[in-house]
Parts: sequence; C-alpha cells; structure tokens
Amino acid sequence: QVQLVESGGGLVQAGGSLRLSCAASGGIFSSYGMGWFRQAPGKEREFVAAISASSGWTLYADSVKGRFAISRDNAKNTAYLQMNSLKPEDTAIYSCAARSVHGNVRSANEYDYWGQGTQVTVSS
Repeated sequence: QVQLVESGGGLVQAGGSLRLSCAASGGIFSSYGMGWFRQAPGKEREFVAAISASSGWTLYADSVKGRFAISRDNAKNTAYLQMNSLKPEDTAIYSCAARSVHGNVRSANEYDYWGQGTQVTVSS
C-alpha cells in the first residue's frame, strides 16, 4: 500500500510560480510511474503531467506544456510539479497519483494510489 501526501499549494498571482511536492511512503517508489491531475470546481478531473518510474520520459497536457515541469527524486521518494507562468484557469485542486503498470497514463483509471490533493488558487 502506497500513501501519497501533496504539499506546496497556495494562493499566487497570475504569472507567479509554485512547486508542488508529492511524498510517497509504504511502497517501492522507484517502481511506480507518477502523475499529476487537477480538478476545478464544477469540472471533471483532468490530466496534467506524468513521468515514468525512472524519469526516462515525461508527458504533459497541452494546456500546461512549456509552463509546468514534472520531476521526481527516487532517493527522496518524492515527485514534484514545478508550475510557472500560472494563469487563473490553473486554479484547481491538484492531486498526485501512482501507477504500477504502463498504460494510458492520461487516464485516471490507470492509477492505483492517490493523494488527498492540494489547493492551488491563481488570482488575476
């Protein structure tokens, strides 16, 4: 059983930056692919970014490409989401997730474990 805990959310002005962290425990972190998803009020959860277990590849939603960067430190059992040039439409609850198999990494159904989420609010 893997436990995931996000941190780093908060309130930031448009154009600002935040770095989210996702600390994992209870499993072999380096064996899991990781993903970040977000859900805004009244909207469905959407894929943000994914990274392979070994950091060999990353994948981004078009809406964040060039502004967000996903990374991981397997020695620290932590995944990160660096968010730059934030926009009001990035406001959402951001959750990290872990998957044990490689499938459609854009689909939330592919992920086995989830964190509780952290709120990101971008003011205009």
